[in-house]
Amino acid sequence: MNALADEQQPLLGPILEECEDVISVRHYGTTETVEFEIGDPEDPRQWTKGFKWCIVLLLACMAFTVTFTCIGVVPVATRIVNELSDPDDSTSATSALLVTIWELGEAAGPLLIAPLSELSGRYPVVNVCNSLFILFTLLAASSANVHLLIISRMLTGLTVTSNVLNPAIIGDMFESEERGSAMSLIMLAPLIGGAIGPAIGGTIAQTLGWRWILFIAAAIATCCEVLFLTCFRETYSTSILKKRARKLSREVDGFEPIIKEKDSQSSFKRLCHAITRPFAVVFGSSVLMLLSVFASISFSYFYVMSISLPVILTDIYKFTPAQTGTAFMSFSVGSLLGVILCNITLDKISIHLHNRSKSHTNSLTTAPIPEYRLPLTILGGILLPFSIMLYGWAAALHLPVPLLLFCVALLGFTLLLTIVPVSAYVVDAFSEFAASAMTGVIVLRCLAGTFLPLTIEPLVERLGWGGAFTWLGVVSLVLAGIPMVILWKGDRWRQGSQFTRVV
Repeated sequence: MNALADEQQPLLGPILEECEDVISVRHYGTTETVEFEIGDPEDPRQWTKGFKWCIVLLLACMAFTVTFTCIGVVPVATRIVNELSDPDDSTSATSALLVTIWELGEAAGPLLIAPLSELSGRYPVVNVCNSLFILFTLLAASSANVHLLIISRMLTGLTVTSNVLNPAIIGDMFESEERGSAMSLIMLAPLIGGAIGPAIGGTIAQTLGWRWILFIAAAIATCCEVLFLTCFRETYSTSILKKRARKLSREVDGFEPIIKEKDSQSSFKRLCHAITRPFAVVFGSSVLMLLSVFASISFSYFYVMSISLPVILTDIYKFTPAQTGTAFMSFSVGSLLGVILCNITLDKISIHLHNRSKSHTNSLTTAPIPEYRLPLTILGGILLPFSIMLYGWAAALHLPVPLLLFCVALLGFTLLLTIVPVSAYVVDAFSEFAASAMTGVIVLRCLAGTFLPLTIEPLVERLGWGGAFTWLGVVSLVLAGIPMVILWKGDRWRQGSQFTRVV
């Protein structure tokens, strides 16, 4: 799961430059270092294994809750809009926006949450964001009109910390060789939430009403937040040592912290720099810009499926909300198979291509070039258009439900096959700028996931299900040439960017 974990790494770059400043004190004119000692109970790396895994489980529970909150209302989005809107104002576009607006909030989240966690520590940021997440979820559950509900959903997505800070918190607690299992659990939780969330949400909506999906999600999030307040501790070492240096200066005569305190204007400038840095990296590399466009449009097909499948199942196949929610599990099964295939073969393909290249060129390079991560993306990029077309024509021809759900599973499989290797490529190619590069990719991906699916309604009205998805498949097939060209020319193109290392 390393590729997915790296994809979610937050923006943790230059703000760390003040680390050395905050762990020194002056003792009667002599500079001394404040650092963790062996057996130090405040050092996250030295916490007991049991306590660390309790924190990991807590993070996983919150990640599950976030995914459940996001995806639980998808099967009944149209019903919600019809209930909250006037009959004349209710449109499919509004239903689609109710689903996709979450991504608009998540587009801004990584840009704000990650740098704030470096300035003030993980603990306050996590708890404030979790509290706001609960508040906005309750606001959405009690919304009297669809406009308030859409705004609440966007704000809920904005306050999500799990996809931004969970990998960083694990990195704070575990050594690099110990992070694999923890990262896998963190990544497994959203997959489970995405698999059973629609099924549970559809059943709740059918029996208790759609508002109870959000009330139950808020209740679970509240339980998690109580545990965060009582059990979670600060994991960011810079914040811990900074607090220790200040405490030492107050309690012990002769100690004076050597902390280069920044004024509010300087802190604001650093925050602005952290927010804009991902865009500088993306637009400063033609390779990353092309891959971002390819990955963003590919990712948007998840939301295309999310807003179209409930309509197809309820209008054409006359499914109930509970049955519609259960049908979403087929996408999760396909996605899981795609992730498994990537984890098994991604490194092997890269090493094989590298060894073959060395034997042909007598190269002394020890590490495979990043472009060798892309063959699976090329395969996924070729298969994705056909899975999209099959899905559309299965609905247009009213094929049996098992065939339709097979197309949904195939879409999930090819989508993950397309996106996951891109994350591994970015991490390899951008090295120390990988966090900023991935943040830029995630932001563009979220924007595409918000707005591109809104084109489905007019396309279906004009061309029908088969024609609309054929058009999407053609666009996807054209974009499939991007990873092919980068595999061929990317090594040379990367050398023209100041953000890409010379391999």
